[in-house]
Amino acid sequence: MRYFFSNVIVRVSLIVSSFFLMPSVADAAEQVSSPDGRLTLTVGISGGRPYYSLQRSGEAIIQPSYLGFTLDSGDLSRQFRLVGVSRDAKDETWEQPWGECRYVRNNYRELRVKLQQRGQLKRRLDVVFRVFNDGIGFRYEFPKQLNLKSFQILDELTEFALPWDAPTWSQPTNGTSYYEGVYTCEPISKKDTVSTPITMEVKSDLYLTIHEANLTDYASINLTPRGTRLITALTPWASGVKVYAKAPFVSPWRTVIVASTPGELITSRLELNLNEPCRISTSWLDVGRYVGIWWGMHMTDYTWGQGARHGATTQNTKRYIDFAARHGFKGVLVEGWNEGWDGDWTRIGNHFNFCKTYPDYDLEGLCQYAASKGVRIIAHNETGGSVTNYERQLDDAFSLYERLGINCVKTGYVNTMLDGRELQHSQFGVRHYRKVVETAARHHLMVVNHEPAMPSGLRRTYPNLVSGEGMRGQEYNAWSADGGNPPYHVCILPFTRGLAGPMDFTPGIMNFKNKAVPTTHPQTTLAKQLAEYVLLYSPWQMAADMIENYEGQPALAFIESCPTDWHETRVLDAKIGQYLVTARKDRRSDNWFIGGATDADARTLSFALDFLDAGSTYRATIYQDGPGADYRTNPYPLTILQQDVNSATRITIPLAPSGGFAIKLQKYL
Repeated sequence: MRYFFSNVIVRVSLIVSSFFLMPSVADAAEQVSSPDGRLTLTVGISGGRPYYSLQRSGEAIIQPSYLGFTLDSGDLSRQFRLVGVSRDAKDETWEQPWGECRYVRNNYRELRVKLQQRGQLKRRLDVVFRVFNDGIGFRYEFPKQLNLKSFQILDELTEFALPWDAPTWSQPTNGTSYYEGVYTCEPISKKDTVSTPITMEVKSDLYLTIHEANLTDYASINLTPRGTRLITALTPWASGVKVYAKAPFVSPWRTVIVASTPGELITSRLELNLNEPCRISTSWLDVGRYVGIWWGMHMTDYTWGQGARHGATTQNTKRYIDFAARHGFKGVLVEGWNEGWDGDWTRIGNHFNFCKTYPDYDLEGLCQYAASKGVRIIAHNETGGSVTNYERQLDDAFSLYERLGINCVKTGYVNTMLDGRELQHSQFGVRHYRKVVETAARHHLMVVNHEPAMPSGLRRTYPNLVSGEGMRGQEYNAWSADGGNPPYHVCILPFTRGLAGPMDFTPGIMNFKNKAVPTTHPQTTLAKQLAEYVLLYSPWQMAADMIENYEGQPALAFIESCPTDWHETRVLDAKIGQYLVTARKDRRSDNWFIGGATDADARTLSFALDFLDAGSTYRATIYQDGPGADYRTNPYPLTILQQDVNSATRITIPLAPSGGFAIKLQKYL
């Protein structure tokens, strides 16, 4: 992967240096402002090159930045003239079938600039900009035209020229697989090529996140810093081509969230608003919690493949179904149930059969047993990266699952190269992931996509894509050689990966002992494990531990009570990478839930409950770090308190090192 991105870097560095040589007199520029007037976007042509810039209340946010492409047929970034401009605006509110909030306001002003190259070919390119109160999105549109039909994008030349060298949270593209890197913070100029989303803390009242929206039939975006100018670096095919296209054609939206507080990043819905409205029926969709035969494999109690410790047996699955039924869990994930797990399945993924079970696993009987208990089996489809083998079986497998009453499938791609040749985040991978989601929708199946392309808001269009991985999840606390996810991990994910979409982080570990890798375990307290159910959003939330570790555990009561579908979300207090307090209101009741977490430093957090209904009383059940709790020495102490609160109450809670708290607020008066 490093080879591909270094090629991009060499080519675009020459373009960057030429920016400062552009003529001082530019062609006429067009402007469009956000509905509240604070953000102003300028678009123009300078020396034949299209550019854009962005200001907030007169302050530069993005300096003049060039646009365009290098195609197989030549340059598509120069010799342009402006041949047309159109404007539009929208202010609507739409309802999510599930989400962090029920209603989303879509309020923007749009500017479309129509460009045409001088010369014999007269190729045309439109750029569409939408300016919201909380940021911007823009994309390229290739109109149908005589001199540009089928074409190849060799490079996208979009720039983000920043006026400051801001501290930036990101993970590197090179050397990182599956987007499962550790997020680090340093000035943007010091970073290698990074994957998006990236989040910048410019000053106390200015935060930016750069990403993309509506990634459709295109390559995933990465960004290469050249000083403080960020250059687009698309993930390539094995051929080196970035995108194969045919006009008419559109790119994904390039997005910049502009926020005054860290919390405004989390509550922004800009990415969703830049995706197309829902295309499927939603009456069959569901949300909830699930358990699974999974953590036991990491602890070496079970195996995925056949043998004496095979985890996916009929008897063991019934135990999990019974537990789920007793404790209000809707699903049971079972890994290792189908043929293909024996041997090194990451190298022989084409051996997976997604319909044929191992002899000790009765899929049909278990689906019937689960249904009798009000529970459903979640089918696991690990591909080992062999997508051709998977696509060949998709319709048959999904038809089987639909017939058996299965309504959710967890997909996996544990191999950095799909079919042994293409990168997961290339156009090839993006096409495959979309095919799976669309096929699943036809069979009334929800998808939890592990080893995914980075989410970009597709859940608005296909809300059966309910969650995904694309970050270091709980599994790193089972086997990672560095001891597990760092203490600040939970305090940065909502401001980075979480801005892309729901995270199947799989919280809820109660037993921190690890006989498989004794030096590795969750770098949190028990209370912080509970906080993750509120802080790390997913409409399907797993209780990841082995079920025997929940028996007799008072902390389980919070997991049982915590919803996964919300009417409203508020960030009460936050410092990116240090601490976070988030409140969410249940969509189906008047109850609120609050989660809070800190990094490796102990601290005391205080916050008001002024968002509660005035004149009402709530019973607060508080799960917090107990005396002596410390993620390094004793993560288990947990104190459970109850008190009555109202909208005038202020709560103060001490947090242990890498500690946390979880609160249920139940309205009763």
